[in-house]
Amino acid sequence: MNQAPVDLQKLREALRKMSRGHLLMIAERALDHLPNETLVALIGGFVPVPLLDDGQTGDVPLLDQMREFCEASLRGDYHDSFDVNSKNCTQLSKGTEAFIAEFDRLITLTRGAATAGSLAMARAAFEQLFALLRRIDEDPDSVIFFADEAGSWQIPVDWRAVLPTYFQCLADDTSGEEFAHVVDAAISDFCHHERPYHVAAAERVANAAQKAALQSLPTRNGRR
Repeated sequence: MNQAPVDLQKLREALRKMSRGHLLMIAERALDHLPNETLVALIGGFVPVPLLDDGQTGDVPLLDQMREFCEASLRGDYHDSFDVNSKNCTQLSKGTEAFIAEFDRLITLTRGAATAGSLAMARAAFEQLFALLRRIDEDPDSVIFFADEAGSWQIPVDWRAVLPTYFQCLADDTSGEEFAHVVDAAISDFCHHERPYHVAAAERVANAAQKAALQSLPTRNGRR
């Protein structure tokens, strides 16, 4: 069944109401899907479009991209503060919006790598991104700036899509005890309010030893 045509007028109206941060995330996603000619036509009038030299492909391995992003984040490259008052306390700085857009792009690439079968690489990439989120919870100002309550919960992540994929990577090459420990830590740190859903997701990809180890984990407020 063919999809109905997009209502461009309604879409334009919706885009005009979106925040800069969400528009930046859309732009990041578009860069990976549009042909060169379209990109040049779209943005050529606003910024110079850099071109690759002959023989260059522009392909950068995922773990290299991840390393560069993490190093830049921990250097404070995305830390961009402003004077906070009652009118702007819910706003995000340009640096924080840029961090979120790049985080979204990289976690999408990582999910794609897992789907393509590169489980070990995807696990390593996921864990670098998770380490950044944990760093934000421990010391927010060392990474990005929040005008109001700081914490990794302010970084939009679809955990119902991300954690099951991560658990699949994790299940590929871990002991039962390690699997249960890492699953428990990820759920506790990022989405404890949906613990039953994520424990069930882990059980679906676990082997016999891993399933046995998961039996010791809490499911809701109590234990099994």
